[in-house]
Order: sequence, then structure tokens, then C-alpha cells
Amino acid sequence: MELVMTMLDRAFDKETALNNCIFHTDQGCQYQSPRYQRALKLHGITQSMSRKGNSMDDGLMENFFGLLKTEMFYDQEYKYHSLQELAQAIEEYIEYYNEERIKSRLKGLTPKEYRNQASINPVF
Repeated sequence: MELVMTMLDRAFDKETALNNCIFHTDQGCQYQSPRYQRALKLHGITQSMSRKGNSMDDGLMENFFGLLKTEMFYDQEYKYHSLQELAQAIEEYIEYYNEERIKSRLKGLTPKEYRNQASINPVF
């Protein structure tokens, strides 16, 4: 539970404009804890959870994590010598995915470019 709360606090520190966001997770016990739910509510975040045993409720994130594991972890797991190195690699992959990785389903745009086109509040 402490790891989940630490990661949530880091997200709050990194991104301050979270009001009216929807935060979707599976039904893990940490996400159902009153402490976690209070933290989301305090930051104006609406919690959403997948139905039990139904990964298709969160298909976009399931797809993202599948790509992450395939593109930067499988057959490469031994190149990370510490959790810190792995965490850094994941952060770099997320940045790459959002800012450089072109997706045909997004009309040849990166996710960031697509969001900015569709948004009145661009992501910089």
C-alpha cells in the first residue's frame, strides 16, 4: 500500500491540474482502500474501476502495458540492474510513447499530438 500511495503522491507533485480527471484502475485492494480513495477525492479526481475479472473495461491501458512489456522489457529484463534503472527506463518509454511513437489509429500522430488537436487545453 505504501508503494501505491508514494506513486500517487509523486503523480500529484508532477501534475497539478487534475481536477475533473477520471482515474481508472482494476479492483486491486489498494485502489479500494479508504486512504487511496480519500487522496483521489482530495485532488478532485473521480475514481473508476473495471468490473471484476474484465480486463476489456480498461482495454486502452491493457494495450499500452502490453506494448511497454513487448518493446522495452521482454528479452531485455536482465539489462536493468536495479529498480531505479527499470523505473527510469519506464519513464523514458512513457515519454517516447506519448511524444514520439506514431500510431496509425491516431491518423499518424503521436498521442500527445492527437490530444492537442482534440483538446481546448493543449498538453505541453
